[in-house]
Amino acid sequence: MTRCRLCGSEAMASVVDLGATPPCESFLAADRLDQPEPAYPLHLRVCTDCWLAQIPPLITPEDTFSEYAYFSSFSTSWVEHARTFVADAATKVGLGPESFVVEVASNDGYLLKHVVDRGIRCLGVEPSVNVGAAAREAGVPTLTAFLSPDTGSAVRAEHGPADLVVANNVYAHIPDVVGFTKGLRALVADDGWVSIEVQHLLTLIEENQYDTIYHEHFQYYTVAAAIRALASGGLALVDVELLPTHGGSIRLWARPAEAAGEPTERVADVLAREKAAGLQELSGYTEFSARVAKVRRDLLAFLITAAEEGKSVVGYGAPGKGNTLLNHCGIRPDLLAYTVDRNPYKHGRFTPGTRIPILPPEQIETDRPDYVLVLPWNLRTELVEQLSYVHEWGGRLVFPIPELSIVEATPVKEVTA
Repeated sequence: MTRCRLCGSEAMASVVDLGATPPCESFLAADRLDQPEPAYPLHLRVCTDCWLAQIPPLITPEDTFSEYAYFSSFSTSWVEHARTFVADAATKVGLGPESFVVEVASNDGYLLKHVVDRGIRCLGVEPSVNVGAAAREAGVPTLTAFLSPDTGSAVRAEHGPADLVVANNVYAHIPDVVGFTKGLRALVADDGWVSIEVQHLLTLIEENQYDTIYHEHFQYYTVAAAIRALASGGLALVDVELLPTHGGSIRLWARPAEAAGEPTERVADVLAREKAAGLQELSGYTEFSARVAKVRRDLLAFLITAAEEGKSVVGYGAPGKGNTLLNHCGIRPDLLAYTVDRNPYKHGRFTPGTRIPILPPEQIETDRPDYVLVLPWNLRTELVEQLSYVHEWGGRLVFPIPELSIVEATPVKEVTA
């Protein structure tokens, strides 16, 4: 990678090199186990001119999202997060019966169904055929398409400008960040709002969240870098919220530049935090690679010791981030017998690269393992409760990030009248 995809600079510095891995959502059917499996370099670099962290665009969005394995509605906490967002956004933006809301990368309608319930006109723009079909079945109008300036203009011409455009967990997933941002501007009304949620590079670095680096995520944002990215499409940042989702995210509130006005104090506060963490100079990135290596050593040491002691270890969840971790650590079924997932789409398939079987969640209760390695660590609170039954046989939960943590499964307390 020689040039920054945002500003075109050649001043690119290495942050961490994770070797080569398959695309993280390319789960393998059993009949593909004897076939070759492509792997691509996974090397994060940062532009020292605009400070956008990024990986080379070695796969295309079409490779990943035409048929997609991730359905948002399988996460209880994520559906609740979406419901709360819609309620708060309706107040902040002033949504009513005459409003129009567009969500880009709307997945299976997990968010827009709350908009539909409020009687507000809406449209999802979702590139994945299979999850878009699920959204339509749930009553959420959905266009199967990737967002581009032309797509945005076509939607605007047919449906009118959007009072609110939502783009949650997609701004990192597109290699053409300038074109995508121009597409957002084409969708939104001249006095409208754009809300973007994306993982915060500050928490990624501070909390060792390196497993969220994968080929679907082409770039990783600080607020400083996001301001520049938004400006490339004619949008201006007016407010920012710090969120706990995905281990630490930012919600960017933007408006067309001509209607934006002055940003809130929260924008200045977060920019100051990023600067204090050294994320606008190389010093903020230099120790990250060594801390990533320690996560790998600690997890492997635990798994090897458990195997030598005859202890059983299985996984919970098959998220994309988990596949970065499994491949970087070189974990195979001899150390992790299988993992489970609530998504039936993944049952009977195998994790990319590491070939670990994916089974239904009920398998854990059947086998009663000594340890459960939780791969979607960002859902820790939700999953400690979901997995409380592991306490029945003395099993324990293992969280690999930000550092290895082995905890008791907490039994759910019964409430008596």
